[in-house]
Amino acid sequence: MPTVLIIDDNAAVAIALEVLFSLHDIDALRAASPEAGLALLEQHSVDLVLQDMNFSADTTSGEEGTALFRAIRERHPELPVILLTAWTHLDAAVELVKAGAADYLAKPWDDNRLIATVNNLIELGQAKRALQQRLQTELRQRRELERGHDLRGMVWQDPATERVVHLACQVARADVPVLISGPNGTGKERIAEIIQANSSVRDGPFVVLNCGALPAELIEAELFGADAGAYTGASKAREGKFEAADGGTLFLDEIGNLPLAGQMKLLRVLETGRFERLGSNRERQVKVRVVSATNADLQAMIRAGSFREDLFYRLNVIELRLPPLAGRPADILPLARHFLGAGKDLHPSAQQALLTHPWPGNVRELKNVMARAGLLAAGDVIKATDLGLPAAAGAVADDGAREPDRDTIGLALSRAGGVVAQAAAELGLSRQALYRRMERLGIARP
Repeated sequence: MPTVLIIDDNAAVAIALEVLFSLHDIDALRAASPEAGLALLEQHSVDLVLQDMNFSADTTSGEEGTALFRAIRERHPELPVILLTAWTHLDAAVELVKAGAADYLAKPWDDNRLIATVNNLIELGQAKRALQQRLQTELRQRRELERGHDLRGMVWQDPATERVVHLACQVARADVPVLISGPNGTGKERIAEIIQANSSVRDGPFVVLNCGALPAELIEAELFGADAGAYTGASKAREGKFEAADGGTLFLDEIGNLPLAGQMKLLRVLETGRFERLGSNRERQVKVRVVSATNADLQAMIRAGSFREDLFYRLNVIELRLPPLAGRPADILPLARHFLGAGKDLHPSAQQALLTHPWPGNVRELKNVMARAGLLAAGDVIKATDLGLPAAAGAVADDGAREPDRDTIGLALSRAGGVVAQAAAELGLSRQALYRRMERLGIARP
């Protein structure tokens, strides 16, 4: 059961609270003085402290309660504290809430409100601890990944990206074809570089061919090379990408654009390692690791007859799916700061605008936006107006900043472990403004 520490020199009050908590499956410890309360905190693990503001009959200033709260905050900064106060201590309690106390309740208290407040704070504390443990685990995994692998300078923070990078490092050691799928601009080539950099052929060449950037009649010549006179304009023999990648990795981007004739020849090379240049009948042997990428639905292309099913299964021994940038929102701000470079920072309004923009162009669009903002911003702090993003990315508030939508607020609260003040700072809002926005959107207070 969760545990609450009650610090109150009035035994009747402390016993009444203890009974109330027991009726709601909350364990309670009692201390009759600040010194005893601080000692119990050192001996026991508690989820919340409920403390009185006055421990002396000689004064009604609340000084003892203030000193006790500050001692708890100094020794246990994450522990939520609720203040029990008489009206004569109200000003002191309000000041302590500003200093970090979770809440204050006047005596006599309302049982329902007290239990609801305690349960909410306990659940919030558990959620924060779970979040901290998850973040520590992710940080440990990241450090282990960075120590043991060459990540080619990839920047990420979202767990969805973490899974793709981790899997890329795992499959890098296996000499099998890999298919990387995902929308344009998501960083598929960087994942291919990670596979190459951590493979058994890391010291070999890394050759890239964008199958969507060439006319269909030239793709075969690019892949396999051509002898002189093989086609109009071929005045001398030329080496193809397979020969150039021998002993290394060939990255075939936009593989869905490969014509059927080229697909058949590619399948043969994958099966045998042998091919012929255009205009030649001499077979050549290569050993190449093939990594391909697509933003197309290859299964739909198979059904339409425009992509060979046998080639698909040959390329798709391992598939890595890279989500769009909007599907890994925790990557947005780290990438934005990376593209912005040293010496410049993001104003909270810019952070909010970046988090609410849908990013149809994914990481490539973000890179271009930050390059533009870095050039055109008047100072070293990038504001929302420097980004040039459309107003449709979010509602516009009276101060000109975009108001966050429901999903953005939920994400900020999650990253802040439910701490509204921290989420508000990330979103560029005051705590009161965030509360008003949450109320309009029907978001319950943590």
